[in-house]
Amino acid sequence: MHERVTVVLVGIGGYGEMYVSALLDEPQGVQYRIVGAADPQPDNCSRLNELQCRGVPIYPALQDFYRHSAANLAVISSPIQLHAEHTCQALAQGSHVLVEKPAASVVADLDRMVKARDEMKLAVGVGFQWSFAAPILQLKRDIIAGRFGKPRTARCLTLWPRTETYYRRNEWAGKRRDSDGRWILDSPANNAMAHFLHNLLFLLGDRLDRSTDPVSVTARLARVNDIETFDTIAAEVRTESGAVLLFLASHAVGEHEAVEPCFILEFEDATIDFAGALAPMTATCSDRSVVQYESPNATPQSTKLWTCLGAVTDVGDIPCGLEAARSHTLCIEAVERSGIQVHEFAGQRVRQIQTPDGTLRWVPGLAEELAGAYQRGDLPDWGDLR
Repeated sequence: MHERVTVVLVGIGGYGEMYVSALLDEPQGVQYRIVGAADPQPDNCSRLNELQCRGVPIYPALQDFYRHSAANLAVISSPIQLHAEHTCQALAQGSHVLVEKPAASVVADLDRMVKARDEMKLAVGVGFQWSFAAPILQLKRDIIAGRFGKPRTARCLTLWPRTETYYRRNEWAGKRRDSDGRWILDSPANNAMAHFLHNLLFLLGDRLDRSTDPVSVTARLARVNDIETFDTIAAEVRTESGAVLLFLASHAVGEHEAVEPCFILEFEDATIDFAGALAPMTATCSDRSVVQYESPNATPQSTKLWTCLGAVTDVGDIPCGLEAARSHTLCIEAVERSGIQVHEFAGQRVRQIQTPDGTLRWVPGLAEELAGAYQRGDLPDWGDLR
């Protein structure tokens, strides 16, 4: 039997616990061995005891792990502002990397990661999970092959209400920078809904492992929560592919107004519609033929882990690496550097209720305005929501 691939986990609470569970529970996990974990607050992981019972050493920082051990793959689920730092540390120690989304918040950090990767001749995957899903990759192959003609427009909508507790769960939520000056730029576009902006860019890339780059970004930003950034965004992105993208996302909606991620892609010869959840992605062609692809949500999130572990042993390629993630970072940095004023939702129109998860503040009518903009394919107007 071949020696098992070794893994170090960076961040085992929050989303990082998904990777812990995947390696502890999945049958594929017998091929891999967790040799360490780095987390300054490991008690936030509900499976900490199981890791300890398996003899997995827990360190407060990644550099502490590398003083004692080594790993074939580092899986990084640390806060956004530490992604570049941890990726470069791991690469310098000879580990391939799977880093959670977003790869970085500014292009300078991402380019530093690319330089470190190339110097060490290692692989880096970025955890935009839809970009590892077989249905998305098959749809993208068909797009690249010209099956639907040239892309014209693409748009997506996600409405996920979040309480004040969401923004108080750590020291960096809703912040632009951390106390050391590192860029965070936390927002729906760079955190919870980052997948769906990236997905539009990724699907329209001219290579399987590339995304289309933005040429210009126009955005309308708003917030109802007491944060530095924004909890609502409507962005229009003009791309090198020639298509115009519309990204609509908000946390400032009522608890019964949630809309799961959905998207529409319009091409010269077809319209592709994804209604969300487990609905298929359906391409309706101009000749009235219909092509269906399975929902990207049907693919387990852990697929990105198994893909990157396979790449470590030269079994398969990584479809979403740093180059594919760069277009998303370009959009996020463009919004930050544009100096766009964040519209403050305030006054009598703002509602507030207590939920089991804390105080939820939202704007009546906002969900309908964003849903209408999605159907129309244009930017919404906050003017009627004062």
